[in-house]
Amino acid sequence: MLRYAVVQGGLGLLAVRRACVLARFAHSAPKSEYRPIKKVMVANRGEIAIRVFRACTELGIRTVAVYSEQDTGQMHRQKADEAYLIGKGLPPVAAYLDIPDIIRVAKDNNVDAIHPGYGFLSERSDFAQACADAGVMFIGPSPETVRKMGDKVEARSLAISAGVPVVPGTDAPIASLQEAQVFAQTYGFPIIFKAAYGGGGRGMRVVREYEELEENYQRAYSEALTAFGNGALFVEKFIEKPRHIEVQILGDKYGNVIHLYERDCSIQRRHQKVVEIAPAFQLDPHLRDRLHADAVNLAKQVGYENAGTVEFLVDRHGKHYFIEVNSRLQVEHTVTEEITDVDLVHAQLHVCEGRSLPELNLKQDKIRVNGCAIQCRVTTEDPARGFQPDTGRIEVFRSGEGMGIRLDSASAFQGAVISPHYDSLLVKVIASGKDLHTASSKMSRALAEFRVRGVKMNAGYSKKTTM
Repeated sequence: MLRYAVVQGGLGLLAVRRACVLARFAHSAPKSEYRPIKKVMVANRGEIAIRVFRACTELGIRTVAVYSEQDTGQMHRQKADEAYLIGKGLPPVAAYLDIPDIIRVAKDNNVDAIHPGYGFLSERSDFAQACADAGVMFIGPSPETVRKMGDKVEARSLAISAGVPVVPGTDAPIASLQEAQVFAQTYGFPIIFKAAYGGGGRGMRVVREYEELEENYQRAYSEALTAFGNGALFVEKFIEKPRHIEVQILGDKYGNVIHLYERDCSIQRRHQKVVEIAPAFQLDPHLRDRLHADAVNLAKQVGYENAGTVEFLVDRHGKHYFIEVNSRLQVEHTVTEEITDVDLVHAQLHVCEGRSLPELNLKQDKIRVNGCAIQCRVTTEDPARGFQPDTGRIEVFRSGEGMGIRLDSASAFQGAVISPHYDSLLVKVIASGKDLHTASSKMSRALAEFRVRGVKMNAGYSKKTTM
């Protein structure tokens, strides 16, 4: 057995401990399968970039931020060990979509791995492939898996092959309004248009009668084209007032897949999640088991690696339907971490390096639920004006804190400038307790403590949804 003497303190001690762990593992793992990560770039911005940087620092991994010209003063740039400009001369969002420039920065600065965060390039198979072609590890599934899961039609077909129930819908993206009309005549209204190559509520339109069909088709196509660069749509029968339940999965390079239980994301506004709860409240135990089993079976069907989420709708009769796989870390991953005590970003990094889930002590029978957690997304939106995004400088900021409260943020401080160019998320508030009532009470108290001046925010609205 190898033994090591550690004589340093502080950050040096962290680095030495990590080196010791890596050295021990290197003796037991196949060399071709294990690649230690020493430097990580996050190809993203805001709170998710900071979340990943913190996990890397805890593991003794050096961090690299990228930023657009408009983000020169943003906090995520300052939280990393190194920071580099990307997309010079490009519009704000386009800078974070500039794959060649991101890869260039990674290669020029000896980056071992890139974490995509969520949004932007996180579900782009061409980005995952570009990383592989450049010899940089992509902290996520393989390019082929990202492609399959990003294509909702193919993901649907794979779910059917795995024996997972799906909502009635088209087998391929529709090519015209006439195909949507035929589908509606066959299955009846309401129906829903969905972007074939993206998610997050973009390119999604519900149609309840024939007269609304053409307008909603055009709007959904335009939204999908703007958000994802591809306006392709498919059509599904719309399930009225379903519960939106998603299962967190984690896979490794050796075929092991586990679930980390489920989240209820049914509280939404315009198909955007507002409040997320883990575990799902008053979910039938047999249904819960079926959801977990279907999520794991589907992941195994595609050889899923790293973190992901399998999303389902549950109708009023308790019947569940697969809707999509998000092949990335979710915004709401925090509530899963709180109830399972599993750091999902740590797990992502270790899996990317080539470590197996059993070696990380991530075995299904070891994963337990402890209590309940709720996440609310506090945004710079004005509920009095139809949740129109608000921008400007934060003049006063006081957050809700205290026992059982976790805050994930980037621009939530006095003097921060809220940009009109990006998502309006200000801070994620996560409350944990022994049960739903306790967590809800902590959340209501924390949201009531928020004081923000200079920009409008939705904390009051979020407080009402958790009461």
